[in-house]
This record gives sequence, C-alpha cells and structure tokens, in this order.
Amino acid sequence: MQPLTKFQLAAQPVKQGKVRALYDLGDKLLLAATDRLSAFDHIFAEGIPDKGRVLTGISRYWFEQTAARIKNHFLSAELKDFPPEFQRKELSGRAMLVRKTKVVPIECIVRGYIEGSGWKDYQKTGAICGHKLPENLRQGDRLPEPLFTPSTKADAGHDENISVEKMHALIGRDLGEQIQQKSLALYTLAAQDALAKGIIIADTKFEFGQDERGEVILIDEVLTPDSSRFWDIKAYQPGQSQQSFDKQFVRDYLESIHWNKEPPPPPLPPGIVQKTSEKYREAYARITGQKLL
Repeated sequence: MQPLTKFQLAAQPVKQGKVRALYDLGDKLLLAATDRLSAFDHIFAEGIPDKGRVLTGISRYWFEQTAARIKNHFLSAELKDFPPEFQRKELSGRAMLVRKTKVVPIECIVRGYIEGSGWKDYQKTGAICGHKLPENLRQGDRLPEPLFTPSTKADAGHDENISVEKMHALIGRDLGEQIQQKSLALYTLAAQDALAKGIIIADTKFEFGQDERGEVILIDEVLTPDSSRFWDIKAYQPGQSQQSFDKQFVRDYLESIHWNKEPPPPPLPPGIVQKTSEKYREAYARITGQKLL
C-alpha cells in the first residue's frame, strides 16, 4: 500500500501541520492525518503506510475510553457524519470531526519512565526539568512517580521545557493546576490499560482546550505512537534503548547513520519504512484489540 502524504481536496486547510491538516467547518473542525513522518523536526519524503489511520484510530479509542473521566472534543470519525465535500474515501479512518475550543498553549508532558530528553537531562543534572531524582537511575528505569513537565507550544522548531511556575505565569494558576491534575490522571489510567495489553507507555503528551463555558476538555491526538513512547513489556530491560512501537525506531536508525540533523533529511530505506509501518499497526492492534483493516 502506498502511503498517503497529502490530501487532494477542494477545501484548503486552515492549518497544515507536519502530519495533520485542520479544516474549519464553522462551529466544528475536521482533523485529518496523513502518513507523513516527522523526526528531529524534519519531514521525510517517505511516508509510513497506514500511519495516519493508526493515529486517528488510537486517538478515537482513548477519547472513548476516557470520556467518563474528562470531556473531549471528539464528535465522530464516520464519513457519513462529515459534510458532503469531505465524504471522500481518502479520509476514511483518517479524519475526526471535533468541537472547536480555545486551545491552552501548553504541551502537557507526563513521564513515567526515564528516556529521551529526560534521560539526557538526568545524566547532566540528576533531575528532569527541575525534578530532583534518586541517584544511579538507568536509561529506561521507571520513575518513582509520574512527572508532569510542561512545555510551550511552538508552531515551528522546538518546544521549550518550562517550569510549573512559568506555566502558571503564562496561563494562570487555576488553569495550570487543572491541566496538571488531568494529565497525571489520564496517564495513570491509560498506563494501566496499556500494561494489561503488553505495552508500557513510557511518556506521553496531552493537549487541552476550553469550551464556550471555560471548561477544560481534552483535544488533539491522544496517546498515539506519535505523541508517546510505547515499549514492549516482554522485551523491557532498563539500561538501554527499548524496543518500541513508535517512531523511536526511525530515530534510532537516524542516530546509527550519524545524520547531523541538518536538511535535507536522508532517505529512509524501504526496510525501515516497512518495519515502522508494522510497529504502528501492532500498536493499534494491541491497544484497540482490533486489527487495522
């Protein structure tokens, strides 16, 4: 199957992200995911087959599973519920109809294990984003308790890790405490669900918005392989990089060829593309309990 890297629609998106396109439908939005792959802030020419369908399907699963705990913006992922001009086969399984919200300009990162930038931070400072941690932790170790480490939302380039105090200064203490509490509760709920299915959610990123009444609701994508690190519990072994069901597989490949992270990004070999697609599809199957058709 050829990856879908752009949509051939008459309507123009109001926002075109690295992976997804956002269409304004008046009182609602349509969020559509391509198969594009972004790593180290670069978009690669090679798409990952079925990646967009996996992201949308997993997000839908988590929106439905967590709806009793926190309201969200999800309305439907069925083509029949879309406006006629969007009832297109290429959007099937890739798009969600969602409510409009006022986006809270904070990336809500929750870390349950020590990896990625958190591991690098710990090696240098003995802390992660200012959270002092016990000595002698290994790469991939479970943290004593999940950490909430917010960052700014950047439309281009890198997000910036900030302290909770800086977050409060930016958006207010009450709103900041709400999204912190909701992020930690959602992570704990999802981590338990995934663990029963053989997946460790090492860390993840949530985003929130406010509805017309000012109520905080969950938005964007949720607990996907693009916004999280998913590890295979059977292969889990602290002290090294873990076997993952996300684009860390691609990042590890790019590190192995010593790419300098400067444009243009190197081509991805067919084997890396295929293996990455398989990992995304397996994440979908394990989490939702269904195979991607």
